[in-house]
Amino acid sequence: MNPLPASIPAIVRTRVRAAVRRPARPTPGRPAPRLTAEEAEARTLVLRLCSLLLQYPDAELATARPVLASTAAALPPSTAAGHLAEFTAWLTAGEPDALERHYVETFDLRCRSGLYLTYYLHGDTRRRGMALLTLNQRYRASGWDTDGSELPDHLPVVLEFAALVGPGAGEAPLRQHRRGLELIHRALTDAGSPYRHVLGALLTLLPPATEADRAEVARLVAEGPPDEEVGLDPYGTHAPYGPYGEGEFAPPGTFEPPSPAAPTRVPPLTPTSCTEGRR
Repeated sequence: MNPLPASIPAIVRTRVRAAVRRPARPTPGRPAPRLTAEEAEARTLVLRLCSLLLQYPDAELATARPVLASTAAALPPSTAAGHLAEFTAWLTAGEPDALERHYVETFDLRCRSGLYLTYYLHGDTRRRGMALLTLNQRYRASGWDTDGSELPDHLPVVLEFAALVGPGAGEAPLRQHRRGLELIHRALTDAGSPYRHVLGALLTLLPPATEADRAEVARLVAEGPPDEEVGLDPYGTHAPYGPYGEGEFAPPGTFEPPSPAAPTRVPPLTPTSCTEGRR
């Protein structure tokens, strides 16, 4: 196997090597893709780059822009590599303040392009709280414990898990939320956001959309996700299970948003702020 390019940031190199070493565990009924070592390394690097590039463009990420661009350029030729090259060219040329504003306007103020995946599948319903808990349990069962600064369905977190565990179990959450990813990609494309290239790169790694997928995305565009205002606190914002006990949900009207991630992230979308998808 060719060594990873020296231009790759240390954190990316470490994550990629860990993921390449770890054997992929197939999902029942869906065998893991048969990849060569080089293909597995490139796939993992695409996932890790997507995770980094979808994070808030703070000072650390702004400083790393030239390195991230050279890393994307070092990928083997592919549709995903082309998308990432397009995006990193825009990212590198932008002014930091403008990049931050664009990120907040794109992902924190528009429901159709928010990065919290369970919202698209479950909306603001009790099922979303259980989905968050289940996703966090999946991470822990694989030996990975997040730092808790973001909800477990935040797309960069899901992508990091996929990069670490690999095809099969690692990418299962991405496949489960494929329709939500399609909706985000469509919203970004309609808005003309360069972030559409990052979602475009990610979608090339997933199975093609079916007619049922496209029909559901069209329904979500027209109607939005289910709407039932409940608290998401039982996911785990109060140790160990929240004030209502293990497996219980907060009564309607007692929503308590999780603490915002440092340093300047806008808090995750709340039931009162997510109205764009239902207009």
